[in-house]
Amino acid sequence: MDLYAEMAALVSEGRPFVLATVIESAGSTPQKPGSKLVVLEDGSLRGTVGGGAIEHQIIQAAQALLASPEHTRIIETHLTHELGMCCGGRMKVFLEKHGAPPRLTVFGAGHVALELASLAHRVGFRVTVVDARPEWANPERFPDCELLVKDPADHARALPGGPEHYFCVTTHDHPLDQAVVEALLDKSSAYLGVIGSRRKAERFRMRLRAAGFTEPAVERLRSPMGVDIGALTPQEIAVSIVGELIQVRRQPPSPPGRGAG
Repeated sequence: MDLYAEMAALVSEGRPFVLATVIESAGSTPQKPGSKLVVLEDGSLRGTVGGGAIEHQIIQAAQALLASPEHTRIIETHLTHELGMCCGGRMKVFLEKHGAPPRLTVFGAGHVALELASLAHRVGFRVTVVDARPEWANPERFPDCELLVKDPADHARALPGGPEHYFCVTTHDHPLDQAVVEALLDKSSAYLGVIGSRRKAERFRMRLRAAGFTEPAVERLRSPMGVDIGALTPQEIAVSIVGELIQVRRQPPSPPGRGAG
């Protein structure tokens, strides 16, 4: 498998990595411009930029980049003066971080969820749909998504959350929506929204406060979710929700909220 195919596989698997590319060299160097190395979070490698001390330096810089908010970095090194290598040349290497795709979990597999999951997949989200009803959650309706035929509230309780997670609650039952939201509200996420009218949203917030969730936690909930475009049909509602997901994705992440305490 060539390096580009391996990078495509890593993206498909949702594994972040850094691509290091030699962009300039002078004198004697182990690799010339165009040489590439892929560095994963666990330190495993694909390709090479020459081995030895220079490659070790690039691996360390790549792992530091993965842990930072930056997306790119340039390293310029004199191999003899700075690393003690006998080559005697200089190398400039461009590091570019490729993050895991954002993960969208859609709770419920109804008409809006169908349109939402399809459109979110097309704009780059890795989509999981959760519904206990196999007649709704099936591959024929959701060919591009991971499907979990299980109770949405149970799955919400088991999820770890994280800044790359987006949650959209669209089940067929208001009490189930409430149970899913209560299970998610204290977890870190980039986005948490529940479908419904403004009246439903206010009732949700009242119940959450009564359950002991703090005001900052309650305010994390986006409901009605989606950009206000006057959407009526499932397709239009999906457009409004995905528009809001994109809006959040393109902004810096906000600090995770906390629930009752």
